[in-house]
Amino acid sequence: MKSYKGRGVVLHTLKYGDSSMVVYPLTDVGGRRSYMVQGVRSTRGHGSKLALFQPMFTLEFEGLESHRQEMHRFREVHSGQVLQSLPFDIRKSTVALFMAEVLYRLVRESEPNEALFDFVWSSVGALDSLQEGTANFHLWFLVNLSRLLGFFPGNGYAEGDWFDVREGLYTPLQPAHGLAMNPHDARILRDMVECDVRCLAEIGLNRREELPADRNVLLTAGERQELLRRSATAIRQAQQNASPTCTKPREDPSYGDTVRTANQRAYAEDVKRFKGI
Repeated sequence: MKSYKGRGVVLHTLKYGDSSMVVYPLTDVGGRRSYMVQGVRSTRGHGSKLALFQPMFTLEFEGLESHRQEMHRFREVHSGQVLQSLPFDIRKSTVALFMAEVLYRLVRESEPNEALFDFVWSSVGALDSLQEGTANFHLWFLVNLSRLLGFFPGNGYAEGDWFDVREGLYTPLQPAHGLAMNPHDARILRDMVECDVRCLAEIGLNRREELPADRNVLLTAGERQELLRRSATAIRQAQQNASPTCTKPREDPSYGDTVRTANQRAYAEDVKRFKGI
């Protein structure tokens, strides 16, 4: 077997048998790879290492590669970064779970991608050390990840611009095809692109900020009551304008006629006409 050293960020794990698992990390030596870890889920032996393989946890390892086996193995593995808050903060753990799922589904390549790996590795450290703005971190991560995947605004932003999603450009006028971000969302996109991760708390994405009327946002108690009142009024008006439904009485089988469906009746009438009855 050939041995090598590398770093990785855990994206996904899969149980294998009673005590083993398959770990899918993003690595600096070969993109996304799969590693068989035997006995890690056992209460004896290597069971203590199970905590290493949580979503977005960083690893430093010595791997083993065999030409006869598709999966790699760890000869030695330990934590890459000492995480102070990520394992214990439920908000950060939730964001990390989201990041890992996105990367696991998007990254399929098995070749080294230094820029992508460095961004993901540094993002873990940034999330762990973040003091404020955790609620906005996943948006910042997605926007900057898209740059590495080839999706990014192709021009500069000007105040009041729309963002044409189809063309990937800021534009002063609303695109005719309608697939666009309104000026408010376009400004937030610009802020996410340009802001430092430590300043995420300064980007207003809360309910107290005044948003355009066409935005689907959480409503205040007063707004919710007004919406319910309008809905009730609309329902009453619709009921008043609706015409009564007329239904024909069902045929009574006691008259001797066999109750048939419409298709059966039409078929029987056609048969009678053909037979001359």
